[in-house]
Amino acid sequence: MFTLRAFEDGDLPLLRRWLYEPHVARWFPRPQGWLDEARRRRDTFSFIRHFIAQWEDGPVGFCQYYEYARSGESWQGDIPLAGTYSIDYLIGERQALGRGLGRRMVSALLERVRRETNARRVIVQPERDNAASCRTLVSCGFHYDEKNRIYRLEFAKRHA
Repeated sequence: MFTLRAFEDGDLPLLRRWLYEPHVARWFPRPQGWLDEARRRRDTFSFIRHFIAQWEDGPVGFCQYYEYARSGESWQGDIPLAGTYSIDYLIGERQALGRGLGRRMVSALLERVRRETNARRVIVQPERDNAASCRTLVSCGFHYDEKNRIYRLEFAKRHA
């Protein structure tokens, strides 16, 4: 069974180990920044929702989602800030690679973002040569926005 659980302080050593694994470090080159963000998730980074992905009762990865406008980032191009969220995700355990867990993780994150009352879309900017991540996003319904050079998923309009 695959689940997401809230990130806890006790997960910091695990996240640290994962961030230094070669298959992760290639795509997450500033591990200390990610660790600092996780440490400060109750104050400075409280707008980010951090999770540990569990598969068969063991941790296999880390993921998060956040309201993009609150991040201070500026890679969205001409996509409206209102209602825009973004996600980050990694499979930390090497033996968990190639099992479709990235897709499960992204799908689980999308379900959580959809519950946010203001969520209209999710944008993601993986490294262009991270083919596995790009395929995962497409398999979860994202399309590549050529103009803005990002992956984008629009949610259906909500009716009052």
